[in-house]
Amino acid sequence: MTLSQTPLNPPPDLAEPVNETDHMLGPPGAPVTLVEYGDYECPDCINAQPIVMALRRRFGDRLRIVFRHFPQSSIHPGASAAARAAEAAGAQGLFWEMHEELFRLHHEIADVDLTHLALRLNAELYRFERDRESAKLEHRILADLDSGARSGVRGTPTFFINGSRYRGPAEEASLSAAIESAESKARE
Repeated sequence: MTLSQTPLNPPPDLAEPVNETDHMLGPPGAPVTLVEYGDYECPDCINAQPIVMALRRRFGDRLRIVFRHFPQSSIHPGASAAARAAEAAGAQGLFWEMHEELFRLHHEIADVDLTHLALRLNAELYRFERDRESAKLEHRILADLDSGARSGVRGTPTFFINGSRYRGPAEEASLSAAIESAESKARE
């Protein structure tokens, strides 16, 4: 299914369950998993990033965060390059560090020298450059896009909590309440 074929009434559940290929922050056995489909140039994702990190601090090991790429390149021209940089850094175990830096530098992402950013993170430069252009890495991003489209993602950020689509605002209080509810259900 292409993005343009996404149904008007999106499915309520995550089409692709969280698996070992996902970028995860938090323990695999956490009772709650928050999946975000995001874009490094999306203003709403940029605003949601500190909220997601606050949730991580608040819930600690009771919350696992998963980030999946959903670059909207037609409106955010640097988003795909940023996603490739995050994946290339991730191949060296530096995904979350690059993720944070890309959001921190969002206002200038089109002008950021991603190679210098990788060097600042102590990534091995030649490997970073090779990985950033690899077909395997591109396939990984396209797989995220496809799983998002099959899950009814139409914009970013889109969140899923324990596999169910979150339909509230991207605000800390609302997300916290939804996570607490999911945690209670997980204990039942």
